[in-house]
Amino acid sequence: MIRPVLRLPHPVLARPCEEVNDIDETARSLARDLLDTMRSSAHSVGIAAPQLGVSLRAFCLDVSGHRKARSCHGEIVLFNPVLVASPGRDREREVGREGCMSVPDLTGDVARAASVVVRGVGLDGEERELDCDAFEARAVQHELDHLEGLLFLDRVVSPERIFSRRVYR
Repeated sequence: MIRPVLRLPHPVLARPCEEVNDIDETARSLARDLLDTMRSSAHSVGIAAPQLGVSLRAFCLDVSGHRKARSCHGEIVLFNPVLVASPGRDREREVGREGCMSVPDLTGDVARAASVVVRGVGLDGEERELDCDAFEARAVQHELDHLEGLLFLDRVVSPERIFSRRVYR
């Protein structure tokens, strides 16, 4: 079911999320809603549970076909995702423009790790580990921030690097 996306300053967006205890029908229903809502927006490559008003550690992501993607794991849903530390990865940071469905009128330049490894539980209840780089790594970090109560605006490199979103026709 396509659900409305919460917008800043909704308080759920600023709270760290709770872990998902079981991959049961409630969790699978949340996953379907995340996927349906992401797919309903032409420019969305991911969405996190708090954006739907659910304060649980879950997000979906799909960077398939995006011009900046190198790695691409297809359409994924992760519950209780965590960033896995890898030697040297944290030192490689790239600045890139980000937007968010919860902040629809703005974009901003954010420094993110160029590659990451994320571990979480998939829809099948099995642990998954994804090695991501380039745009997929940026998108994963963006969604992980949502689970910590952060928006891209909390990570912009400077206030001068926040911009009004362009309107395309």
